[in-house]
Amino acid sequence: MKHILFVSNLKDENDIRLIKEALDETRVEYEIVLSNQCVVINGRNDIVHAAKTALIEAGFIVK
Repeated sequence: MKHILFVSNLKDENDIRLIKEALDETRVEYEIVLSNQCVVINGRNDIVHAAKTALIEAGFIVK
């Protein structure tokens, strides 16, 4: 199941690196789409919650 998290302050390659660092510490399968300012998460709601928490802790604004 895919979920899309829109990240309003995802702007450049540096942000992609920070997101990778945050999400690689979790067991989340993800894909970052810079052009749409979003992260596509593969998994159930608990996985999505873990991803959201990791992104917020890394300083990102998740819509």
